[in-house]
Amino acid sequence: MRKLLRLPLALTAAGLVLTGCQSETMVPGPQQHLQPRLSSLTASSSYVLLGKGNKLPSDLEAKVGAAGGALTAIVPEIGVAIAASSSPDFATAAGAIVGVQSVAQDQLVQWVPNERVQEAGVIDDGIGQASHGTNETFFNLQWAPKAVHAPEAWDAGHIGTGVRVAVLDGGLNSNHIDLAGSVDVARSASFVAGLAFNQDVGTFSHATHVAGIIAAQDDGVGTIGIAPGVTIIGVKVLNDGTGSFGGIIQGIVYAARPIAQGGAGANIINMSLGGDFDLQRRDAAQLAAALSRATTYAYQRGVTVIAAAGNDAVDIDHTNNLIFVPAQSAHVIAVSATGPMGFAVGYPNGATDFSRPASYTNFGQSAITLGAPGGDFALPGNDLCGVPRIPSGTLTTACWVFDMVISPAGINSGGANGSYSFAAGTSMAAPVVAGVAALIIEKNGGSLSPSQVETALRQSADDLGKPGNDDFYGRGFVNALRAVQ
Repeated sequence: MRKLLRLPLALTAAGLVLTGCQSETMVPGPQQHLQPRLSSLTASSSYVLLGKGNKLPSDLEAKVGAAGGALTAIVPEIGVAIAASSSPDFATAAGAIVGVQSVAQDQLVQWVPNERVQEAGVIDDGIGQASHGTNETFFNLQWAPKAVHAPEAWDAGHIGTGVRVAVLDGGLNSNHIDLAGSVDVARSASFVAGLAFNQDVGTFSHATHVAGIIAAQDDGVGTIGIAPGVTIIGVKVLNDGTGSFGGIIQGIVYAARPIAQGGAGANIINMSLGGDFDLQRRDAAQLAAALSRATTYAYQRGVTVIAAAGNDAVDIDHTNNLIFVPAQSAHVIAVSATGPMGFAVGYPNGATDFSRPASYTNFGQSAITLGAPGGDFALPGNDLCGVPRIPSGTLTTACWVFDMVISPAGINSGGANGSYSFAAGTSMAAPVVAGVAALIIEKNGGSLSPSQVETALRQSADDLGKPGNDDFYGRGFVNALRAVQ
Protein backbone atom coordinates (compact mmCIF):
# COMPACT_ATOMS: atom_id res chain seq x y z
CA MET A 1 0.00 0.00 0.00
CA ARG A 2 1.30 3.42 -0.93
CA LYS A 3 0.44 6.82 0.47
CA LEU A 4 1.01 10.15 -1.20
CA LEU A 5 0.64 13.56 0.38
CA ARG A 6 0.82 16.50 -1.99
CA LEU A 7 0.19 20.17 -1.24
CA PRO A 8 -0.80 22.26 -3.08
CA LEU A 9 -2.17 20.86 -6.31
CA ALA A 10 -5.77 21.68 -7.00
CA LEU A 11 -9.01 23.39 -6.06
CA THR A 12 -9.85 20.14 -4.37
CA ALA A 13 -9.33 20.06 -0.65
CA ALA A 14 -8.54 16.45 0.17
CA GLY A 15 -8.26 13.09 -1.51
CA LEU A 16 -7.69 9.36 -1.19
CA VAL A 17 -6.86 7.06 -4.10
CA LEU A 18 -8.46 3.63 -3.88
CA THR A 19 -6.94 0.22 -4.07
CA GLY A 20 -7.84 -2.87 -6.02
CA CYS A 21 -8.00 -5.02 -2.89
CA GLN A 22 -11.44 -6.48 -2.23
CA SER A 23 -11.17 -5.57 1.45
CA GLU A 24 -8.84 -2.93 2.80
CA THR A 25 -8.25 -0.68 5.77
CA MET A 26 -6.57 2.70 5.55
CA VAL A 27 -6.24 5.55 8.02
CA PRO A 28 -5.34 8.79 6.24
CA GLY A 29 -3.12 11.41 7.75
CA PRO A 30 -4.39 14.32 9.85
CA GLN A 31 -6.76 16.79 8.26
CA GLN A 32 -5.45 20.22 7.39
CA HIS A 33 -7.42 23.44 7.82
CA LEU A 34 -7.62 25.53 4.69
CA GLN A 35 -6.70 29.18 5.09
CA PRO A 36 -7.95 31.92 2.75
CA ARG A 37 -5.13 33.18 0.60
CA LEU A 38 -4.61 35.41 -2.38
CA SER A 39 -3.40 33.63 -5.47
CA SER A 40 0.26 34.30 -6.04
CA LEU A 41 1.26 36.18 -9.15
CA THR A 42 4.60 35.31 -10.68
CA ALA A 43 5.67 37.59 -13.47
CA SER A 44 6.81 36.05 -16.73
CA SER A 45 8.30 37.53 -19.88
CA SER A 46 4.96 37.10 -21.63
CA TYR A 47 2.42 39.85 -22.21
CA VAL A 48 -1.30 39.92 -22.99
CA LEU A 49 -2.28 42.60 -25.50
CA LEU A 50 -5.91 43.69 -25.77
CA GLY A 51 -6.99 45.34 -28.99
CA LYS A 52 -9.57 48.10 -28.96
CA GLY A 53 -13.09 47.05 -29.82
CA ASN A 54 -12.14 43.36 -29.57
CA LYS A 55 -10.02 43.73 -32.71
CA LEU A 56 -6.27 43.53 -33.22
CA PRO A 57 -4.41 46.24 -35.17
CA SER A 58 -3.24 45.43 -38.66
CA ASP A 59 0.39 44.42 -39.14
CA LEU A 60 0.61 43.72 -35.41
CA GLU A 61 3.53 41.32 -35.72
CA ALA A 62 5.79 44.00 -37.20
CA LYS A 63 4.65 46.61 -34.71
CA VAL A 64 5.27 44.29 -31.75
CA GLY A 65 8.69 43.53 -33.18
CA ALA A 66 9.47 47.21 -33.38
CA ALA A 67 8.44 47.55 -29.73
CA GLY A 68 11.02 44.92 -28.76
CA GLY A 69 8.87 41.80 -28.62
CA ALA A 70 7.63 38.85 -30.66
CA LEU A 71 4.12 37.50 -31.07
CA THR A 72 3.69 33.98 -29.68
CA ALA A 73 -0.07 33.62 -30.17
CA ILE A 74 -3.04 35.55 -31.47
CA VAL A 75 -6.70 35.08 -30.64
CA PRO A 76 -8.32 37.24 -33.30
CA GLU A 77 -11.88 36.30 -32.31
CA ILE A 78 -11.57 38.39 -29.15
CA GLY A 79 -8.84 40.84 -30.09
CA VAL A 80 -6.18 39.33 -27.84
CA ALA A 81 -2.54 38.62 -28.64
CA ILE A 82 0.25 37.08 -26.59
CA ALA A 83 3.78 38.42 -26.98
CA ALA A 84 7.16 37.66 -25.44
CA SER A 85 9.79 40.24 -24.65
CA SER A 86 12.82 40.68 -22.44
CA SER A 87 12.72 44.45 -22.78
CA PRO A 88 11.77 46.30 -19.58
CA ASP A 89 10.10 48.95 -21.73
CA PHE A 90 8.01 46.59 -23.82
CA ALA A 91 4.67 47.22 -22.10
CA THR A 92 5.01 50.97 -22.59
CA ALA A 93 6.15 50.66 -26.19
CA ALA A 94 3.50 48.11 -27.15
CA GLY A 95 0.82 50.12 -25.37
CA ALA A 96 1.57 53.00 -27.72
CA ILE A 97 0.65 50.93 -30.80
CA VAL A 98 -2.42 52.43 -32.44
CA GLY A 99 -5.37 50.11 -31.85
CA VAL A 100 -3.96 48.52 -28.68
CA GLN A 101 -6.16 49.15 -25.66
CA SER A 102 -3.84 47.78 -22.98
CA VAL A 103 -0.78 45.65 -22.39
CA ALA A 104 -0.55 43.51 -19.25
CA GLN A 105 2.31 41.33 -18.13
CA ASP A 106 1.01 37.78 -18.10
CA GLN A 107 1.12 35.91 -14.82
CA LEU A 108 1.89 32.35 -13.85
CA VAL A 109 -0.69 31.45 -11.23
CA GLN A 110 -1.29 28.45 -9.00
CA TRP A 111 -4.91 28.16 -10.08
CA VAL A 112 -5.61 25.04 -8.08
CA PRO A 113 -4.32 25.31 -4.48
CA ASN A 114 -5.40 23.44 -1.34
CA GLU A 115 -5.42 19.75 -2.14
CA ARG A 116 -4.44 16.64 -0.27
CA VAL A 117 -4.16 13.30 -2.10
CA GLN A 118 -3.38 9.93 -0.54
CA GLU A 119 -2.69 7.13 -2.99
CA ALA A 120 -3.48 3.48 -2.34
CA GLY A 121 -3.35 1.75 -5.73
CA VAL A 122 -5.76 0.67 -8.44
CA ILE A 123 -8.70 -1.61 -9.10
CA ASP A 124 -8.45 -4.64 -11.32
CA ASP A 125 -12.06 -5.83 -11.38
CA GLY A 126 -13.53 -7.25 -14.57
CA ILE A 127 -16.09 -5.23 -16.49
CA GLY A 128 -19.69 -6.33 -15.99
CA GLN A 129 -22.89 -5.55 -17.82
CA ALA A 130 -24.00 -1.93 -17.76
CA SER A 131 -27.05 -1.25 -15.59
CA HIS A 132 -27.19 2.50 -15.04
CA GLY A 133 -24.55 2.52 -12.35
CA THR A 134 -25.81 -0.05 -9.90
CA ASN A 135 -23.08 -2.57 -10.76
CA GLU A 136 -20.17 -0.10 -10.72
CA THR A 137 -17.47 -1.21 -8.27
CA PHE A 138 -17.77 1.91 -6.11
CA PHE A 139 -21.43 2.79 -6.70
CA ASN A 140 -22.25 2.40 -3.00
CA LEU A 141 -19.69 5.11 -2.29
CA GLN A 142 -21.17 7.51 -4.86
CA TRP A 143 -23.51 9.64 -2.79
CA ALA A 144 -23.08 12.64 -5.14
CA PRO A 145 -25.05 11.33 -8.18
CA LYS A 146 -27.79 10.16 -5.83
CA ALA A 147 -27.88 13.57 -4.13
CA VAL A 148 -28.82 15.25 -7.43
CA HIS A 149 -31.14 12.42 -8.56
CA ALA A 150 -28.97 11.49 -11.52
CA PRO A 151 -29.95 7.77 -11.46
CA GLU A 152 -33.59 8.77 -11.99
CA ALA A 153 -32.55 10.95 -14.93
CA TRP A 154 -30.65 7.98 -16.42
CA ASP A 155 -33.69 5.77 -15.99
CA ALA A 156 -35.69 8.40 -17.87
CA GLY A 157 -33.33 7.90 -20.81
CA HIS A 158 -30.96 10.84 -20.42
CA ILE A 159 -27.19 10.19 -20.21
CA GLY A 160 -25.75 13.11 -22.20
CA THR A 161 -25.16 11.30 -25.49
CA GLY A 162 -23.88 13.58 -28.22
CA VAL A 163 -22.94 16.43 -25.88
CA ARG A 164 -19.32 17.61 -25.90
CA VAL A 165 -17.74 18.88 -22.68
CA ALA A 166 -14.30 20.50 -22.69
CA VAL A 167 -12.39 20.04 -19.43
CA LEU A 168 -9.95 22.95 -19.11
CA ASP A 169 -7.50 21.68 -16.53
CA GLY A 170 -4.18 19.85 -16.28
CA GLY A 171 -3.23 16.64 -18.07
CA LEU A 172 -6.13 14.22 -18.64
CA ASN A 173 -5.76 10.44 -18.80
CA SER A 174 -7.76 9.47 -21.90
CA ASN A 175 -6.82 5.81 -21.38
CA HIS A 176 -8.43 5.45 -17.97
CA ILE A 177 -10.76 2.46 -17.94
CA ASP A 178 -13.78 4.67 -17.15
CA LEU A 179 -12.97 7.25 -19.86
CA ALA A 180 -11.35 5.29 -22.69
CA GLY A 181 -13.43 5.81 -25.82
CA SER A 182 -15.27 8.79 -24.34
CA VAL A 183 -12.44 11.28 -24.89
CA ASP A 184 -12.11 12.97 -28.28
CA VAL A 185 -8.36 12.57 -28.46
CA ALA A 186 -8.13 14.15 -31.91
CA ARG A 187 -9.69 17.40 -30.67
CA SER A 188 -8.00 17.43 -27.27
CA ALA A 189 -5.20 19.98 -27.11
CA SER A 190 -2.55 21.53 -24.89
CA PHE A 191 -1.76 25.19 -24.36
CA VAL A 192 1.20 24.43 -22.12
CA ALA A 193 4.37 24.57 -24.19
CA GLY A 194 6.16 21.27 -24.69
CA LEU A 195 3.47 19.07 -23.12
CA ALA A 196 0.64 17.02 -24.62
CA PHE A 197 -2.92 17.21 -23.33
CA ASN A 198 -2.46 13.93 -21.43
CA GLN A 199 0.76 14.79 -19.60
CA ASP A 200 1.21 16.25 -16.14
CA VAL A 201 3.29 16.05 -12.97
CA GLY A 202 2.87 13.23 -10.46
CA THR A 203 0.44 10.32 -10.39
CA PHE A 204 -2.82 12.06 -9.46
CA SER A 205 -4.70 13.75 -12.29
CA HIS A 206 -7.09 16.51 -11.24
CA ALA A 207 -8.36 16.72 -14.82
CA THR A 208 -9.14 12.98 -14.91
CA HIS A 209 -10.98 13.23 -11.60
CA VAL A 210 -13.09 16.10 -12.93
CA ALA A 211 -13.76 14.35 -16.25
CA GLY A 212 -14.82 11.21 -14.41
CA ILE A 213 -17.37 13.11 -12.33
CA ILE A 214 -18.90 14.32 -15.58
CA ALA A 215 -18.63 11.27 -17.80
CA ALA A 216 -17.28 8.07 -16.22
CA GLN A 217 -18.87 5.36 -18.34
CA ASP A 218 -21.69 3.03 -17.34
CA ASP A 219 -19.40 0.03 -17.81
CA GLY A 220 -19.76 -2.07 -14.67
CA VAL A 221 -16.41 -1.05 -13.22
CA GLY A 222 -15.24 1.82 -11.01
CA THR A 223 -17.66 4.76 -10.93
CA ILE A 224 -20.30 6.37 -13.12
CA GLY A 225 -20.47 10.03 -14.12
CA ILE A 226 -23.45 12.36 -13.93
CA ALA A 227 -23.70 12.18 -17.75
CA PRO A 228 -22.05 8.87 -18.74
CA GLY A 229 -22.82 9.34 -22.43
CA VAL A 230 -20.90 12.60 -22.81
CA THR A 231 -17.85 13.10 -25.03
CA ILE A 232 -14.94 14.73 -23.16
CA ILE A 233 -12.35 17.01 -24.74
CA GLY A 234 -9.18 17.44 -22.71
CA VAL A 235 -7.81 20.99 -22.95
CA LYS A 236 -4.59 21.30 -20.98
CA VAL A 237 -4.05 24.82 -19.66
CA LEU A 238 -2.28 23.90 -16.41
CA ASN A 239 0.71 21.85 -15.35
CA ASP A 240 0.97 20.79 -11.72
CA GLY A 241 -1.90 23.21 -11.09
CA THR A 242 -0.06 26.22 -12.52
CA GLY A 243 -0.84 28.11 -15.69
CA SER A 244 -0.91 31.51 -17.32
CA PHE A 245 -3.82 33.78 -18.16
CA GLY A 246 -2.73 33.58 -21.78
CA GLY A 247 -2.95 29.80 -21.83
CA ILE A 248 -6.40 29.73 -20.22
CA ILE A 249 -7.70 32.40 -22.60
CA GLN A 250 -6.48 30.44 -25.60
CA GLY A 251 -7.95 27.23 -24.17
CA ILE A 252 -11.40 28.76 -23.70
CA VAL A 253 -11.53 30.14 -27.22
CA TYR A 254 -10.24 26.89 -28.72
CA ALA A 255 -12.83 24.85 -26.80
CA ALA A 256 -15.66 27.13 -27.93
CA ARG A 257 -14.54 27.43 -31.55
CA PRO A 258 -16.55 25.16 -33.91
CA ILE A 259 -14.84 22.07 -35.30
CA ALA A 260 -15.29 23.41 -38.82
CA GLN A 261 -13.10 26.36 -37.83
CA GLY A 262 -10.41 24.21 -36.22
CA GLY A 263 -11.75 24.24 -32.67
CA ALA A 264 -13.01 21.64 -30.24
CA GLY A 265 -16.70 22.24 -30.86
CA ALA A 266 -17.67 22.02 -27.19
CA ASN A 267 -21.20 22.52 -25.92
CA ILE A 268 -19.96 23.03 -22.36
CA ILE A 269 -16.69 24.21 -20.85
CA ASN A 270 -15.84 23.10 -17.30
CA MET A 271 -13.17 25.01 -15.40
CA SER A 272 -12.45 23.48 -12.01
CA LEU A 273 -9.81 26.10 -11.40
CA GLY A 274 -9.70 29.58 -10.03
CA GLY A 275 -7.83 32.35 -8.34
CA ASP A 276 -8.65 35.38 -6.23
CA PHE A 277 -6.93 38.59 -7.23
CA ASP A 278 -6.71 42.12 -5.88
CA LEU A 279 -7.81 44.37 -8.73
CA GLN A 280 -5.46 47.05 -7.41
CA ARG A 281 -2.47 44.86 -8.22
CA ARG A 282 -0.55 45.71 -11.32
CA ASP A 283 -2.23 44.39 -14.47
CA ALA A 284 -4.82 42.33 -12.54
CA ALA A 285 -7.82 44.23 -13.90
CA GLN A 286 -6.53 44.02 -17.48
CA LEU A 287 -5.92 40.28 -17.22
CA ALA A 288 -9.37 39.73 -15.73
CA ALA A 289 -10.86 41.75 -18.60
CA ALA A 290 -9.03 39.60 -21.14
CA LEU A 291 -10.38 36.45 -19.48
CA SER A 292 -13.91 37.84 -19.66
CA ARG A 293 -13.45 38.45 -23.35
CA ALA A 294 -12.80 34.73 -23.76
CA THR A 295 -15.79 33.62 -21.66
CA THR A 296 -17.99 36.10 -23.52
CA TYR A 297 -16.83 34.63 -26.83
CA ALA A 298 -17.80 31.16 -25.62
CA TYR A 299 -21.20 32.42 -24.53
CA GLN A 300 -21.78 34.09 -27.89
CA ARG A 301 -20.83 30.87 -29.68
CA GLY A 302 -23.49 28.98 -27.74
CA VAL A 303 -21.17 27.35 -25.21
CA THR A 304 -22.17 27.08 -21.54
CA VAL A 305 -19.24 27.92 -19.24
CA ILE A 306 -19.11 26.51 -15.70
CA ALA A 307 -16.48 27.23 -13.04
CA ALA A 308 -15.62 26.34 -9.46
CA ALA A 309 -16.38 29.10 -6.94
CA GLY A 310 -13.25 28.49 -4.84
CA ASN A 311 -12.29 26.86 -1.56
CA ASP A 312 -11.34 29.70 0.78
CA ALA A 313 -14.60 29.93 2.78
CA VAL A 314 -14.79 33.54 1.63
CA ASP A 315 -17.92 35.72 1.52
CA ILE A 316 -17.46 37.10 -1.98
CA ASP A 317 -20.10 39.77 -1.30
CA HIS A 318 -17.69 41.48 1.09
CA THR A 319 -14.24 41.26 -0.43
CA ASN A 320 -13.75 44.88 -1.50
CA ASN A 321 -11.30 44.90 -4.42
CA LEU A 322 -10.97 41.11 -4.77
CA ILE A 323 -12.24 39.28 -7.82
CA PHE A 324 -12.52 35.50 -8.14
CA VAL A 325 -11.92 34.33 -11.68
CA PRO A 326 -13.08 32.62 -13.78
CA ALA A 327 -16.04 32.20 -11.39
CA GLN A 328 -16.77 35.95 -11.67
CA SER A 329 -15.84 36.27 -15.32
CA ALA A 330 -18.56 37.28 -17.75
CA HIS A 331 -21.33 34.75 -18.50
CA VAL A 332 -19.93 32.06 -16.19
CA ILE A 333 -22.01 29.74 -14.00
CA ALA A 334 -20.22 29.70 -10.62
CA VAL A 335 -20.71 26.63 -8.42
CA SER A 336 -20.40 26.30 -4.65
CA ALA A 337 -19.88 22.97 -2.89
CA THR A 338 -21.91 20.86 -0.49
CA GLY A 339 -21.18 17.63 1.33
CA PRO A 340 -22.46 15.37 4.10
CA MET A 341 -20.80 14.85 7.45
CA GLY A 342 -20.83 11.17 8.38
CA PHE A 343 -22.21 9.49 5.23
CA ALA A 344 -20.51 6.17 6.07
CA VAL A 345 -21.10 6.25 9.84
CA GLY A 346 -23.30 3.22 10.47
CA TYR A 347 -23.61 2.64 6.70
CA PRO A 348 -26.16 2.37 5.12
CA ASN A 349 -27.83 4.57 7.74
CA GLY A 350 -25.31 7.43 7.77
CA ALA A 351 -25.79 11.12 7.14
CA THR A 352 -27.89 12.05 4.11
CA ASP A 353 -27.61 15.83 4.37
CA PHE A 354 -25.96 15.99 0.95
CA SER A 355 -26.91 19.64 0.46
CA ARG A 356 -25.10 20.78 3.61
CA PRO A 357 -22.75 23.70 2.65
CA ALA A 358 -19.17 22.45 2.63
CA SER A 359 -16.86 23.82 5.30
CA TYR A 360 -14.47 25.38 2.77
CA THR A 361 -16.72 26.67 -0.02
CA ASN A 362 -16.76 30.29 -1.08
CA PHE A 363 -20.20 31.88 -0.96
CA GLY A 364 -22.07 35.11 -1.65
CA GLN A 365 -25.21 36.10 -3.54
CA SER A 366 -23.24 38.27 -5.96
CA ALA A 367 -21.20 35.33 -7.23
CA ILE A 368 -22.79 31.92 -6.68
CA THR A 369 -25.13 30.63 -9.37
CA LEU A 370 -25.80 27.11 -8.07
CA GLY A 371 -24.71 24.65 -5.41
CA ALA A 372 -23.71 21.03 -6.08
CA PRO A 373 -22.04 18.08 -4.34
CA GLY A 374 -18.34 18.74 -3.84
CA GLY A 375 -17.73 16.71 -0.71
CA ASP A 376 -16.31 17.63 2.67
CA PHE A 377 -13.81 16.38 5.25
CA ALA A 378 -15.14 18.11 8.36
CA LEU A 379 -16.11 15.00 10.35
CA PRO A 380 -13.77 14.99 13.36
CA GLY A 381 -11.48 12.12 14.25
CA ASN A 382 -10.20 9.09 12.37
CA ASP A 383 -12.78 6.51 13.37
CA LEU A 384 -13.05 3.73 10.81
CA CYS A 385 -16.05 3.02 8.60
CA GLY A 386 -16.64 0.36 5.97
CA VAL A 387 -18.72 0.50 2.78
CA PRO A 388 -19.37 -2.57 0.59
CA ARG A 389 -17.85 -2.72 -2.86
CA ILE A 390 -19.70 -4.32 -5.76
CA PRO A 391 -19.94 -7.27 -6.25
CA SER A 392 -18.03 -8.14 -3.06
CA GLY A 393 -15.52 -6.88 -0.55
CA THR A 394 -15.45 -3.82 1.67
CA LEU A 395 -13.51 -0.57 1.63
CA THR A 396 -12.61 0.43 5.18
CA THR A 397 -11.00 3.77 5.96
CA ALA A 398 -11.49 6.87 8.11
CA CYS A 399 -15.18 7.76 8.18
CA TRP A 400 -14.62 11.34 7.01
CA VAL A 401 -13.07 10.14 3.75
CA PHE A 402 -16.41 8.82 2.53
CA ASP A 403 -17.87 12.32 2.72
CA MET A 404 -15.73 13.26 -0.29
CA VAL A 405 -16.41 12.58 -3.98
CA ILE A 406 -14.97 9.51 -5.68
CA SER A 407 -13.82 9.50 -9.32
CA PRO A 408 -11.04 8.27 -11.67
CA ALA A 409 -7.72 9.90 -10.94
CA GLY A 410 -4.53 8.27 -12.22
CA ILE A 411 -1.94 9.46 -14.71
CA ASN A 412 1.77 8.95 -15.46
CA SER A 413 2.29 5.71 -13.54
CA GLY A 414 1.79 1.97 -13.73
CA GLY A 415 -1.80 1.01 -12.97
CA ALA A 416 -2.98 4.60 -13.43
CA ASN A 417 -5.64 3.49 -15.93
CA GLY A 418 -7.57 1.86 -13.11
CA SER A 419 -6.98 4.17 -10.14
CA TYR A 420 -9.65 6.15 -8.34
CA SER A 421 -9.64 8.77 -5.62
CA PHE A 422 -11.80 10.57 -3.14
CA ALA A 423 -11.51 14.36 -3.28
CA ALA A 424 -13.44 17.36 -2.00
CA GLY A 425 -13.75 20.87 -3.33
CA THR A 426 -15.67 23.21 -5.58
CA SER A 427 -13.54 21.53 -8.26
CA MET A 428 -15.76 18.49 -7.73
CA ALA A 429 -19.01 20.49 -7.59
CA ALA A 430 -18.56 22.29 -10.92
CA PRO A 431 -18.43 19.08 -13.02
CA VAL A 432 -21.63 17.85 -11.36
CA VAL A 433 -23.36 20.93 -12.77
CA ALA A 434 -21.61 20.40 -16.11
CA GLY A 435 -23.01 16.87 -16.18
CA VAL A 436 -26.54 18.05 -15.45
CA ALA A 437 -26.19 20.75 -18.11
CA ALA A 438 -25.22 18.01 -20.57
CA LEU A 439 -28.40 16.10 -19.73
CA ILE A 440 -30.43 19.24 -20.39
CA ILE A 441 -28.74 19.85 -23.74
CA GLU A 442 -29.21 16.24 -24.81
CA LYS A 443 -32.90 16.33 -23.87
CA ASN A 444 -33.38 19.40 -26.03
CA GLY A 445 -31.55 18.09 -29.07
CA GLY A 446 -28.40 20.14 -28.53
CA SER A 447 -30.07 23.38 -29.58
CA LEU A 448 -30.16 25.33 -26.32
CA SER A 449 -28.27 28.59 -25.83
CA PRO A 450 -26.19 29.11 -22.67
CA SER A 451 -28.85 31.39 -21.23
CA GLN A 452 -31.48 28.71 -21.82
CA VAL A 453 -29.28 26.08 -20.19
CA GLU A 454 -28.73 28.31 -17.18
CA THR A 455 -32.44 29.06 -16.94
CA ALA A 456 -33.22 25.34 -17.00
CA LEU A 457 -30.61 24.67 -14.31
CA ARG A 458 -32.00 27.42 -12.10
CA GLN A 459 -35.67 26.56 -12.58
CA SER A 460 -35.10 22.87 -11.87
CA ALA A 461 -32.83 23.38 -8.85
CA ASP A 462 -34.04 22.80 -5.30
CA ASP A 463 -34.53 26.22 -3.69
CA LEU A 464 -32.63 25.74 -0.45
CA GLY A 465 -31.56 28.23 2.18
CA LYS A 466 -33.14 31.66 1.90
CA PRO A 467 -35.90 31.69 -0.77
CA GLY A 468 -34.64 32.97 -4.11
CA ASN A 469 -31.00 33.91 -4.36
CA ASP A 470 -29.09 32.43 -1.43
CA ASP A 471 -25.53 33.01 -0.17
CA PHE A 472 -24.53 29.34 -0.40
CA TYR A 473 -26.79 27.90 -3.08
CA GLY A 474 -27.29 30.84 -5.41
CA ARG A 475 -30.48 29.91 -7.22
CA GLY A 476 -30.56 26.42 -5.76
CA PHE A 477 -29.08 22.95 -5.36
CA VAL A 478 -28.87 21.30 -8.77
CA ASN A 479 -31.42 18.54 -9.52
CA ALA A 480 -30.78 16.28 -12.54
CA LEU A 481 -34.18 14.61 -12.62
CA ARG A 482 -36.17 17.84 -12.54
CA ALA A 483 -33.77 19.27 -15.12
CA VAL A 484 -34.84 16.67 -17.70
CA GLN A 485 -38.53 16.61 -16.89
